[in-house]
Amino acid sequence: MICNKCVMDTTDSAIVFDDQGICDHCKTYEKDIAPKWMLGKGHENKLNELVNKIRIEGKGKDFDCILGMSGGIDSSYLLYLVKEKLKLRPLVFHVDAGWNTQIAVNNIERLVDGLGLDLYTEVIDWEDMKKLQKAYLKSGVPHIDTPQDHAFFATMYKFSVKNNVKNIITGGNYSTECVRNPKEWMYYQSDSIQLRDIFKKNSKETLRNYPITSILWHKIYLPYFKGIKLHRLLDYMPYNKEQATQFLVEKYGFERYTQKHFESRFTRFYESYWLPKKFGFDTRKVQFSSLILTGQMSRDDALKELSKPAYDPKTVHHEFEYVANKLDWSVEELQECFNLPNKTYKDYANQEFIYDLGAKVLRFFGKELGGKR
Repeated sequence: MICNKCVMDTTDSAIVFDDQGICDHCKTYEKDIAPKWMLGKGHENKLNELVNKIRIEGKGKDFDCILGMSGGIDSSYLLYLVKEKLKLRPLVFHVDAGWNTQIAVNNIERLVDGLGLDLYTEVIDWEDMKKLQKAYLKSGVPHIDTPQDHAFFATMYKFSVKNNVKNIITGGNYSTECVRNPKEWMYYQSDSIQLRDIFKKNSKETLRNYPITSILWHKIYLPYFKGIKLHRLLDYMPYNKEQATQFLVEKYGFERYTQKHFESRFTRFYESYWLPKKFGFDTRKVQFSSLILTGQMSRDDALKELSKPAYDPKTVHHEFEYVANKLDWSVEELQECFNLPNKTYKDYANQEFIYDLGAKVLRFFGKELGGKR
């Protein structure tokens, strides 16, 4: 069954429909997100207060804040806004986990050079990344992109602590992400208990330099004891993905991606092929549903796109081979992982209770709208 308003369906096993065939993702958006977010309108005073606070806390330093830059459209457009419209002095922070596409590299260079900013790149120990990604592939869980995502945030938080930077800005936003991936599709990437358990049970090696964070460290200790806060500035202003993309194309020569998050070669392989073919989970349903609810895409257009595979059948074998070779595996070894029985995050040690409790508390105090479920 598929929702009559968005395109989420029963591949999300926890989905609930009302009598009109409208799903709970839509209900959450209409009840909790839309009335407070208001498509980014009416938040000028809050945005100005926040920007002034960031500017004051950055006084006397080389930069006011860190801006996490993936090379994707959200962080790229945000970088332009932060520098040119909000007049802040960001340090552009990029984490290289070994899977950058050339398009992503080009886009980062064009934006950074075009805006006259400094770029700081943290390179993750490739041997550690390779070991951890192999363990996740062997684990049978769907969220095999966790090693990259966990490293991105852990590295940024650790840099902030080391350099006493109080404000981190990310491209997260409701405009393109008001519908979240269900937990069974993509479990919480920052769960260090699960990360360690998956590695322990699926690898005989050790991690030397891989950066690890924990929910208590970055959700409680850093903001409330160290004063380090993470901000989603795109939520304070109207943001249209296509308009932003076209602007960057014309002004900076930005190169388009075929899908959200495809600035990473591994993520492209994972979300377009591995996840839908092995588990039946198509992240485009989440992405398109967000755009439908925020008025940026019609449901008919979304259904038309979903009728086509996310991957290119002509090149998927090459992608499979590339990932295997990059991990020092044969294609047959990677295929063996693909053929393993499917598991879920519940098959490994986890902190789901803490995440769910924390989300409830944050929603109660109005600090979080929507969220995973």
